[in-house]
Amino acid sequence: MFKPTARRTVERGGPKRVVPTEDAPLRERVGHIIFTHDTRLARLFDVVLLWAILGSILAVILESVPGLRQRHGMLLLTIEWFFTALFSVEYGLRLWTARRRLRYARSFFGIVDLLSILPTYLSLLFPGAQSLLVIRSLRLLRVFRILKLGRFFSESRVLMEALRTSRPKITVFLMSVLTVVLIMGAAMYFIEGPENGFTSIPLSMYWAIVTLTTVGYGDISPQTPWGQALSSLVMLIGYAIIAIPTGIVSVELARADETDTRMGGIPVARIHRHAKHVRRLRRRHRHIGR
Repeated sequence: MFKPTARRTVERGGPKRVVPTEDAPLRERVGHIIFTHDTRLARLFDVVLLWAILGSILAVILESVPGLRQRHGMLLLTIEWFFTALFSVEYGLRLWTARRRLRYARSFFGIVDLLSILPTYLSLLFPGAQSLLVIRSLRLLRVFRILKLGRFFSESRVLMEALRTSRPKITVFLMSVLTVVLIMGAAMYFIEGPENGFTSIPLSMYWAIVTLTTVGYGDISPQTPWGQALSSLVMLIGYAIIAIPTGIVSVELARADETDTRMGGIPVARIHRHAKHVRRLRRRHRHIGR
């Protein structure tokens, strides 16, 4: 995100690091601290930022407790506005120091940084909006960079690839489940009727979803023997359905992990994109040859 121009190379028993010199512009030096983690000041900034995020989330959680809000409401509100002002300054500095400001503002972390400060300001117009500040927890994902856990991102790529390749199967599975819900809901509405609480097909479909997922709230239940028999059948189907998406994702995850290992850690998504590109070129050459 940030590329300093006035630089010097530092090597202390590890990989080379490029840092701005002392006579570099202030924008470069501040940007290096904010967007990198290869210097003591940069790591200190990231650690302080993480503790600030945790403190702000804790303040929002405690503020939602009625007893604490009555006794310490003003203190918690002051803490909340303090962290909001702090994160607002930080967001402004990121925009100021980013070489490509629009790219940062439209990136995942840029959007999260903006959303982490908006709820407090919106609470001035919409009371209670400050509870949305828990979105700041997404900023904790920066811990991967600070603690040098980047190797786990390769594992996340494997997981995302497994989910992507499982999408057609899971889509068919969800459509089948919705069909079962519709049929069972309509059947229960016909069997039980409004006199037993099943006043409409949508309400009966809600009962079917609750029963099929084995949640069983108990706010509505069949009273007739035929209705109870159908309910038992839906419960058994629910137990069988739970295992299907787990098996689909597990198989695709194993395949993606095997491919990632065989390719020496190359991102699986990149391999698939390259394969699609090669197939497209082959089709184009065959078409030209005709």
